[in-house]
Amino acid sequence: MNQMTLLRNPKQRKLLFSAGLSWMFDAMDVGMISFVVAALAKDWSLGPEQVGILTSINSVGMAVGAAAAGILADRFGRKPVLLWTLLIFSIASGLSAFAAGFGILCVLRFIAGVGLGGELPVASTLVSESMPANQRGRAVVLLESFWALGWIVSALIAFFIIPDYGWRIAFGIGALPALYALYLRRAIDDSPRFAEIKRKPISLRNRIATVWSPEYRRSTIMLWILWFTVVFSYYGMFLWLPTVMVIKGFSLVKSFEYVLIMTLAQLPGYFTAAYFIEKFGRKFVLVVYLLFTAVSAAWFGNATTEGMLLAAGICLSFFNLGAWGGMYAYTPELYPTSIRSTGVGLATSFGRIGGIIAPLLVGVLVGRSMAIGTIFMLFFVTILVGAAAVLFLGKETKGTELL
Repeated sequence: MNQMTLLRNPKQRKLLFSAGLSWMFDAMDVGMISFVVAALAKDWSLGPEQVGILTSINSVGMAVGAAAAGILADRFGRKPVLLWTLLIFSIASGLSAFAAGFGILCVLRFIAGVGLGGELPVASTLVSESMPANQRGRAVVLLESFWALGWIVSALIAFFIIPDYGWRIAFGIGALPALYALYLRRAIDDSPRFAEIKRKPISLRNRIATVWSPEYRRSTIMLWILWFTVVFSYYGMFLWLPTVMVIKGFSLVKSFEYVLIMTLAQLPGYFTAAYFIEKFGRKFVLVVYLLFTAVSAAWFGNATTEGMLLAAGICLSFFNLGAWGGMYAYTPELYPTSIRSTGVGLATSFGRIGGIIAPLLVGVLVGRSMAIGTIFMLFFVTILVGAAAVLFLGKETKGTELL
């Protein structure tokens, strides 16, 4: 089977594209937050700590949503849970446009986060279970590449709409995925593997016990470390990018423009990872891309010229998002179908704790006037820990059939 066979199979192509669009809407909403908080900080006179709270509250919801959706998807199916999470986050995002104050906006962002956090692990599990072994990793990385499209859309909205029309319009656009959920209900089928085990469901207690059983404990520990370090560094760096650009002396509009350019670099990062993941394996992609992400983070934090800042940001986007693709492809392959969504959801949920801590921590450190270079060295070390976990604890799953 050549590399393009996946794209020639109508059913697989339709599933990948349909799930990919829901993934894109997720990314659009998360990306919107990073741009909106920069504008909100000016409109509502928010301090760094409040900016950190607003970005972190979304991750609190994502942690709750990831665990809940993963557990529910092993009980009720991947497709229905995917649709409900899509509806939850899009409705909450649309209502965010009408928030009258900081408190109510935080509540709505928490609810949106529940939907966002639940959709991602369920969508990756659905695609992983629906693809042949020698195309599975590439398919999930290509699914993850829709994340870059969502960030590009959010960056375009930030560049063309927020400066002239305000952040409320941007949140209003986030309600559109609710309409897409109606299409998705008829467009995709549930995982054929889930249909096989539906007749003999396992209790929640036994599913969690199996995730931590001797057979899967090493993989679970590795995944929890990997997810925590990657999510911690990503949300700490990327949700603060526009604000960091302003701190470094660029105007708000100019910072949006630069972040858009950096975001475009995510696409080749995904596509190269999609190629290498089936050629050299999951561990190769994760370890190599994480190492280069760490180097790029240190470079970005200590960049002293406009050219260096842009080049480092492009490298950071390229390697970090390529690693994300590898992580989403790798995670479902380490568990059997009966507990797969639970295992993926729990690992993702634990990772989201890093997404809660990092934006808050950056807000506190910026508020105390800590140098941006020092803050990014923290991410440098964190990412190296994640790479080491995969290198020493991970097992290669390239080409293996799912259990």
